[in-house]
Amino acid sequence: MNWISDWALPKISGLFKRDVPENLWHKCPACEKMIFRRDLEASLHVCPHCSHHMRISAVRRLECTLDPGFSRIELPKAPADPLRFRDQRRYTDRLKEAQVKSAMDDAVAVAHGTIEGQRAVVAAFEFAFMGGSMGPGVGEAIVTAAKLAVLQDAPLIIFTASGGARMQEGAVSLMQMPRTVIATRLVKEAGLPFIVVMCDPTTGGVTASFAMLGDIHIAEPGAMIGFAGARVIEQTVREKLPEGFQRAEYLLEHGILDMVVNRRDMRATLARVIGLLRVPLIESAAAALPPPDMAVETPAEDETAPAKA
Repeated sequence: MNWISDWALPKISGLFKRDVPENLWHKCPACEKMIFRRDLEASLHVCPHCSHHMRISAVRRLECTLDPGFSRIELPKAPADPLRFRDQRRYTDRLKEAQVKSAMDDAVAVAHGTIEGQRAVVAAFEFAFMGGSMGPGVGEAIVTAAKLAVLQDAPLIIFTASGGARMQEGAVSLMQMPRTVIATRLVKEAGLPFIVVMCDPTTGGVTASFAMLGDIHIAEPGAMIGFAGARVIEQTVREKLPEGFQRAEYLLEHGILDMVVNRRDMRATLARVIGLLRVPLIESAAAALPPPDMAVETPAEDETAPAKA
């Protein structure tokens, strides 16, 4: 019977064996509970058990923010390796690897469309592309998004998720900080809303430039937001930082943020904020009314006594 158990049974069972995808289940990094992949995608990668917000791609961010039918914007191509940088590997090789990993040319995707019927231009960072670091390509994307918002008379919304400036590009990368600040200034000068949604993480040169210049600052729950890391700050000031320092809830409590919004409610919240910011000023409606001191003519009463019959 050995040949049956050793050879025949495995062959027969192999005929009925089903292939199970490796990514069918996902483990939450916060509560460590297993989540069915389909349920995770339906909840926009928010854990149904502990509400931990996992990172999502820039393209997925656009899909769950804009109404169906939005259009991606083709972005100008920046110089790939202006400094011909090399450390342990060539910088160009790192770029190619990041492009394959993220399916993007650089760390930002831009699209225009509507949010519950209201026009908007949205830029979203891709953290999977070299940590969402900001180089000339990202700078070009933000400038393009700002100019498009002004051209279309639409609000500009930027979802940030970045480790800061891209060190492989040196001063060329740092120059994107003032460039993006000037670009977002164009939006404000046009009288258009500029909304920043800070996702985990938003740090470094992105935080020190345009990310803190929005008209409204929103963050996802638990997002880490700051310039330098907590460990670096503690080593510098030689003090223990408060619990939850640099987390979205801490910053909301101390007045840095306007609101912390669950990802599943983000689209409705953005639509409501845009609607409030784009309401015509009360003064424009009041301009049609006469001044309060203007005399209003009333028809004179006929004082003639009625004739007697």
